[in-house]
Amino acid sequence: MKALCWYGTKDVRIENVPDPQILNPRDVIIRTTLTAICGSDLHIYGGFIPTMERGDILGHEFMGEVVETGHENGLRKGDRVVVPFAIACGNCWFCKNGLTSACDNSNPNAELLEIKDGASGAGLFGYSRIYGGYAGGQAEYVRVPFGDVGPLKIPEGLSDEQVLFLSDIFPTGYMAAENCNIQGGDTVAVWGCGPVGQFAIRSAWLLGAGRVIAIDKYPERLDLARKGHAETINYEETDSVIGTLKEMTGGMGPDFCIDAVGMEAHGSFLAEAYDPHQAGHDAGNRPAHGASRRDPGLPQRWNGFHSRRLWRIH
Repeated sequence: MKALCWYGTKDVRIENVPDPQILNPRDVIIRTTLTAICGSDLHIYGGFIPTMERGDILGHEFMGEVVETGHENGLRKGDRVVVPFAIACGNCWFCKNGLTSACDNSNPNAELLEIKDGASGAGLFGYSRIYGGYAGGQAEYVRVPFGDVGPLKIPEGLSDEQVLFLSDIFPTGYMAAENCNIQGGDTVAVWGCGPVGQFAIRSAWLLGAGRVIAIDKYPERLDLARKGHAETINYEETDSVIGTLKEMTGGMGPDFCIDAVGMEAHGSFLAEAYDPHQAGHDAGNRPAHGASRRDPGLPQRWNGFHSRRLWRIH
């Protein structure tokens, strides 16, 4: 089959690789009908994620048709399913309590993730050896472990395009808004109007926000945020994002803030650590406080206003 494989920083290739096989009774094989690139894939592409190996198959946002099943499985050949990015066993304490992304059994390399993060979570599709080394969904076929737990059957009448984002990006934006515990009429500020930010904007409205304010610099992203009924701030067109937010809210600032920018945010320490040229170029232009045309103004120091809660979504 053909699959998108990693060979190094900024080096990914479409290769012919062996077809996946059933390894365990609860496995299913999916024929991929639609897949997507996640912002998290850019972490791998940019060289931020350790323990990748040449030839690893990428991708964790995918859906398709079941073409083969193990003998202990609730799915049948021909079922259309969308597959969550986290692999969950369904039997451990975390899975039984609805915390499937913290599954205790699906990551065979848990000790590596404990070194990195202090604790291990679930295995992930297409996301390095520390997350289990599972082949990903940017391929013609995928082996899905615990097929009786994760995959969601798609009802008749819904297209692939309508449900694909249930694999990762819609729940990510929704959970950010849900974690805010929005009360009727609250003002929510969303930094970043990429795909996760767009879903966070719309989720905030679904959960009762009174106002949603979106911050970014790209016109096409800001246009899409406005189509989602958000007010917008282009941080390159204001001397202070924090000051603008206070002006828009009678001096109060937003009730909740969502960081939907991600790991490689402009001007972030991590981006500079991997790009010395950027560090030298930006260092003389960054303000000591607040936000400028070069600084999107995420209130990390809370010197500008006191939002009730900040949620970072990566």
